[in-house]
Amino acid sequence: MSEQAAQTVVANEQAEVSREVVSPTTKKPAGTRAAPKWETDARDRVRAAIRRYSKPLTDLIARDANEGDTRLLITDFLCAGLGYDKYDDLTTEYQVKGEFADYGIRIDKQLVAFIEVKRCSQKLNAKHLRQVQMYAVNEGVEWMILSNGQVWQAYHMTAGLPVVIDLALEVDLLSDTGLSAKTDALFYLTKEAFKRRLIDDLWRARAATSPKSLAQVILSDVVTDAIRKELRRQTNHNADVGEIHRILRSEVLRPETLL
Repeated sequence: MSEQAAQTVVANEQAEVSREVVSPTTKKPAGTRAAPKWETDARDRVRAAIRRYSKPLTDLIARDANEGDTRLLITDFLCAGLGYDKYDDLTTEYQVKGEFADYGIRIDKQLVAFIEVKRCSQKLNAKHLRQVQMYAVNEGVEWMILSNGQVWQAYHMTAGLPVVIDLALEVDLLSDTGLSAKTDALFYLTKEAFKRRLIDDLWRARAATSPKSLAQVILSDVVTDAIRKELRRQTNHNADVGEIHRILRSEVLRPETLL
Protein backbone atom coordinates (compact mmCIF):
# COMPACT_ATOMS: atom_id res chain seq x y z
CA MET A 1 0.00 0.00 0.00
CA SER A 2 1.36 3.43 -0.91
CA GLU A 3 1.85 6.15 1.68
CA GLN A 4 -0.94 8.17 0.10
CA ALA A 5 -3.31 5.19 0.31
CA ALA A 6 -2.34 4.64 3.94
CA GLN A 7 -3.04 8.29 4.72
CA THR A 8 -6.47 7.87 3.12
CA VAL A 9 -7.19 4.86 5.34
CA VAL A 10 -6.15 6.78 8.45
CA ALA A 11 -8.22 9.80 7.41
CA ASN A 12 -11.28 7.60 6.87
CA GLU A 13 -10.82 6.02 10.27
CA GLN A 14 -10.49 9.42 11.95
CA ALA A 15 -13.68 10.55 10.25
CA GLU A 16 -15.44 7.44 11.46
CA VAL A 17 -14.25 8.06 15.01
CA SER A 18 -15.76 11.54 14.78
CA ARG A 19 -19.09 10.10 13.64
CA GLU A 20 -19.02 7.63 16.54
CA VAL A 21 -18.93 10.42 19.13
CA VAL A 22 -22.35 10.47 20.80
CA SER A 23 -23.77 13.56 22.44
CA PRO A 24 -24.34 13.17 26.21
CA THR A 25 -27.97 14.01 25.58
CA THR A 26 -28.39 11.25 23.00
CA LYS A 27 -30.60 8.47 24.32
CA LYS A 28 -29.83 4.84 23.60
CA PRO A 29 -32.58 2.83 21.91
CA ALA A 30 -34.85 0.99 24.33
CA GLY A 31 -33.55 -2.48 25.12
CA THR A 32 -29.95 -1.72 24.12
CA ARG A 33 -27.53 -3.71 26.26
CA ALA A 34 -24.89 -1.65 28.00
CA ALA A 35 -21.52 -3.30 27.46
CA PRO A 36 -19.60 -4.16 30.65
CA LYS A 37 -16.63 -1.94 31.44
CA TRP A 38 -14.07 -4.64 30.65
CA GLU A 39 -15.51 -4.98 27.13
CA THR A 40 -15.64 -1.23 26.54
CA ASP A 41 -12.05 -0.88 27.73
CA ALA A 42 -10.89 -3.75 25.51
CA ARG A 43 -12.59 -2.31 22.44
CA ASP A 44 -11.16 1.15 23.11
CA ARG A 45 -7.69 -0.36 23.42
CA VAL A 46 -8.05 -2.29 20.15
CA ARG A 47 -9.36 0.78 18.33
CA ALA A 48 -6.45 2.90 19.56
CA ALA A 49 -3.91 0.25 18.54
CA ILE A 50 -5.31 -0.02 15.01
CA ARG A 51 -4.88 3.74 14.57
CA ARG A 52 -1.47 3.75 16.24
CA TYR A 53 0.11 0.92 14.25
CA SER A 54 -1.29 1.66 10.77
CA LYS A 55 1.60 3.99 9.90
CA PRO A 56 4.44 1.76 11.21
CA LEU A 57 2.82 -1.20 9.43
CA THR A 58 2.65 0.76 6.16
CA ASP A 59 6.33 1.65 6.54
CA LEU A 60 7.27 -2.01 7.08
CA ILE A 61 5.41 -3.01 3.92
CA ALA A 62 6.99 -0.18 1.92
CA ARG A 63 10.51 -1.38 2.75
CA ASP A 64 9.60 -5.08 2.49
CA ALA A 65 10.64 -5.72 6.08
CA ASN A 66 11.75 -9.19 7.05
CA GLU A 67 9.85 -11.61 9.28
CA GLY A 68 11.81 -10.60 12.38
CA ASP A 69 10.82 -6.94 12.03
CA THR A 70 7.23 -7.97 11.34
CA ARG A 71 7.29 -10.02 14.52
CA LEU A 72 8.35 -6.97 16.54
CA LEU A 73 5.26 -5.07 15.38
CA ILE A 74 2.99 -8.06 16.02
CA THR A 75 4.40 -8.41 19.55
CA ASP A 76 3.61 -4.75 20.23
CA PHE A 77 0.11 -5.15 18.80
CA LEU A 78 -0.55 -8.29 20.86
CA CYS A 79 0.38 -6.39 24.01
CA ALA A 80 -0.83 -2.83 23.40
CA GLY A 81 -3.88 -3.76 21.33
CA LEU A 82 -5.01 -7.21 22.39
CA GLY A 83 -4.05 -6.98 26.04
CA TYR A 84 -1.56 -9.83 26.45
CA ASP A 85 1.33 -9.60 28.87
CA LYS A 86 4.60 -10.12 27.04
CA TYR A 87 6.05 -12.25 29.82
CA ASP A 88 3.07 -14.04 31.36
CA ASP A 89 0.82 -14.70 28.36
CA LEU A 90 3.12 -15.06 25.34
CA THR A 91 5.76 -17.65 24.70
CA THR A 92 7.95 -17.37 21.60
CA GLU A 93 9.56 -20.22 19.67
CA TYR A 94 7.27 -22.77 21.33
CA GLN A 95 8.79 -26.18 20.57
CA VAL A 96 6.51 -28.85 19.13
CA LYS A 97 8.22 -32.13 18.19
CA GLY A 98 11.41 -30.48 16.98
CA GLU A 99 9.63 -27.60 15.24
CA PHE A 100 9.02 -24.14 16.65
CA ALA A 101 5.77 -22.18 16.61
CA ASP A 102 6.30 -18.43 16.51
CA TYR A 103 4.03 -17.79 19.50
CA GLY A 104 1.95 -19.69 21.96
CA ILE A 105 -0.77 -17.80 23.84
CA ARG A 106 -1.43 -18.78 27.44
CA ILE A 107 -4.37 -17.67 29.55
CA ASP A 108 -4.26 -18.60 33.21
CA LYS A 109 -1.22 -20.74 32.32
CA GLN A 110 -3.29 -22.76 29.83
CA LEU A 111 -2.11 -22.88 26.20
CA VAL A 112 -5.09 -21.73 24.10
CA ALA A 113 -3.69 -20.76 20.69
CA PHE A 114 -0.69 -20.77 18.38
CA ILE A 115 0.32 -17.81 16.22
CA GLU A 116 2.26 -18.19 12.98
CA VAL A 117 3.92 -14.99 11.73
CA LYS A 118 4.91 -14.27 8.13
CA ARG A 119 6.74 -11.25 6.77
CA CYS A 120 4.54 -8.25 6.14
CA SER A 121 4.73 -8.46 2.34
CA GLN A 122 3.92 -12.19 2.22
CA LYS A 123 0.36 -13.23 1.49
CA LEU A 124 -1.06 -15.75 3.95
CA ASN A 125 -1.89 -19.08 2.35
CA ALA A 126 -2.92 -22.69 2.95
CA LYS A 127 0.70 -23.80 3.43
CA HIS A 128 1.06 -21.49 6.43
CA LEU A 129 -2.18 -22.83 7.87
CA ARG A 130 -0.99 -26.43 7.52
CA GLN A 131 2.19 -25.48 9.33
CA VAL A 132 0.44 -24.08 12.39
CA GLN A 133 -2.17 -26.84 12.19
CA MET A 134 0.56 -29.39 12.81
CA TYR A 135 1.48 -27.61 16.02
CA ALA A 136 -2.16 -27.45 17.13
CA VAL A 137 -2.81 -31.14 16.44
CA ASN A 138 0.25 -32.25 18.39
CA GLU A 139 -0.54 -30.05 21.38
CA GLY A 140 -4.33 -30.43 21.38
CA VAL A 141 -4.89 -26.70 20.85
CA GLU A 142 -8.14 -25.57 19.20
CA TRP A 143 -7.19 -22.09 17.96
CA MET A 144 -4.68 -21.05 15.31
CA ILE A 145 -3.85 -17.49 14.28
CA LEU A 146 -2.01 -16.43 11.13
CA SER A 147 -0.71 -12.89 10.68
CA ASN A 148 1.65 -10.88 8.52
CA GLY A 149 0.92 -7.77 10.59
CA GLN A 150 -1.61 -6.44 8.11
CA VAL A 151 -3.95 -9.43 7.86
CA TRP A 152 -5.06 -11.42 10.90
CA GLN A 153 -6.85 -14.76 10.50
CA ALA A 154 -8.20 -16.97 13.28
CA TYR A 155 -9.02 -20.63 12.62
CA HIS A 156 -10.72 -23.18 14.84
CA MET A 157 -9.68 -26.82 14.72
CA THR A 158 -12.09 -29.61 15.65
CA ALA A 159 -10.23 -32.83 16.39
CA GLY A 160 -11.20 -35.97 14.50
CA LEU A 161 -10.39 -38.05 11.45
CA PRO A 162 -10.05 -35.89 9.52
CA VAL A 163 -9.73 -32.72 11.57
CA VAL A 164 -12.12 -29.91 10.64
CA ILE A 165 -10.70 -26.41 10.15
CA ASP A 166 -13.03 -23.38 10.15
CA LEU A 167 -12.09 -19.76 9.49
CA ALA A 168 -13.67 -17.79 12.35
CA LEU A 169 -12.50 -14.30 11.42
CA GLU A 170 -10.24 -12.34 9.09
CA VAL A 171 -9.23 -8.70 9.47
CA ASP A 172 -7.12 -6.49 7.19
CA LEU A 173 -5.82 -3.56 9.23
CA LEU A 174 -5.12 -1.47 6.11
CA SER A 175 -8.31 -2.20 4.19
CA ASP A 176 -11.03 0.36 3.49
CA THR A 177 -13.26 -1.42 6.00
CA GLY A 178 -14.37 0.97 8.74
CA LEU A 179 -12.54 1.22 12.03
CA SER A 180 -15.58 -0.05 13.94
CA ALA A 181 -15.76 -3.25 11.89
CA LYS A 182 -12.05 -3.91 12.38
CA THR A 183 -12.39 -3.29 16.09
CA ASP A 184 -15.41 -5.58 16.38
CA ALA A 185 -13.52 -8.42 14.70
CA LEU A 186 -10.20 -8.04 16.53
CA PHE A 187 -12.03 -7.75 19.86
CA TYR A 188 -12.50 -11.53 19.72
CA LEU A 189 -8.72 -12.00 19.78
CA THR A 190 -8.24 -9.94 22.94
CA LYS A 191 -7.20 -11.61 26.14
CA GLU A 192 -10.50 -10.64 27.78
CA ALA A 193 -12.59 -12.23 25.01
CA PHE A 194 -10.42 -15.33 24.79
CA LYS A 195 -10.63 -15.80 28.55
CA ARG A 196 -14.43 -15.74 28.34
CA ARG A 197 -14.38 -17.98 25.23
CA LEU A 198 -16.37 -15.44 23.23
CA ILE A 199 -14.45 -16.47 20.14
CA ASP A 200 -15.97 -19.94 20.52
CA ASP A 201 -19.42 -18.40 20.20
CA LEU A 202 -18.32 -16.52 17.10
CA TRP A 203 -16.94 -19.70 15.55
CA ARG A 204 -20.13 -21.66 16.25
CA ALA A 205 -22.25 -18.94 14.67
CA ARG A 206 -20.01 -18.76 11.59
CA ALA A 207 -19.85 -22.55 11.27
CA ALA A 208 -23.63 -22.88 11.57
CA THR A 209 -24.21 -20.47 8.69
CA SER A 210 -21.23 -21.43 6.53
CA PRO A 211 -21.88 -22.24 2.85
CA LYS A 212 -21.16 -25.90 3.56
CA SER A 213 -23.64 -26.04 6.45
CA LEU A 214 -26.32 -24.26 4.44
CA ALA A 215 -25.74 -26.62 1.49
CA GLN A 216 -26.28 -29.61 3.79
CA VAL A 217 -29.55 -28.10 5.00
CA ILE A 218 -30.73 -27.43 1.45
CA LEU A 219 -29.98 -31.02 0.44
CA SER A 220 -31.75 -32.52 3.45
CA ASP A 221 -34.86 -34.63 2.89
CA VAL A 222 -37.09 -32.12 4.65
CA VAL A 223 -36.01 -29.20 2.46
CA THR A 224 -35.98 -31.08 -0.85
CA ASP A 225 -39.47 -32.38 -0.12
CA ALA A 226 -40.61 -28.83 0.68
CA ILE A 227 -39.11 -27.68 -2.64
CA ARG A 228 -41.02 -30.45 -4.44
CA LYS A 229 -44.30 -29.33 -2.87
CA GLU A 230 -43.68 -25.67 -3.69
CA LEU A 231 -42.78 -26.54 -7.29
CA ARG A 232 -46.01 -28.50 -7.60
CA ARG A 233 -47.96 -25.54 -6.18
CA GLN A 234 -46.36 -23.07 -8.57
CA THR A 235 -46.06 -25.18 -11.73
CA ASN A 236 -48.50 -28.05 -11.29
CA HIS A 237 -45.57 -30.40 -11.95
CA ASN A 238 -44.91 -33.18 -9.44
CA ALA A 239 -41.12 -33.40 -9.67
CA ASP A 240 -39.16 -36.39 -8.40
CA VAL A 241 -37.31 -35.70 -5.13
CA GLY A 242 -34.24 -37.52 -6.41
CA GLU A 243 -34.15 -35.34 -9.53
CA ILE A 244 -34.49 -32.18 -7.42
CA HIS A 245 -31.61 -33.37 -5.27
CA ARG A 246 -29.46 -34.07 -8.36
CA ILE A 247 -30.13 -30.64 -9.89
CA LEU A 248 -29.36 -28.87 -6.63
CA ARG A 249 -26.03 -30.68 -6.34
CA SER A 250 -24.94 -30.39 -9.97
CA GLU A 251 -26.42 -27.09 -11.14
CA VAL A 252 -27.50 -24.87 -8.24
CA LEU A 253 -24.99 -25.21 -5.41
CA ARG A 254 -21.33 -24.29 -5.77
CA PRO A 255 -19.06 -27.38 -5.92
CA GLU A 256 -16.81 -26.24 -3.05
CA THR A 257 -19.77 -26.28 -0.64
CA LEU A 258 -20.33 -29.98 -1.30
CA LEU A 259 -16.91 -31.22 -0.18
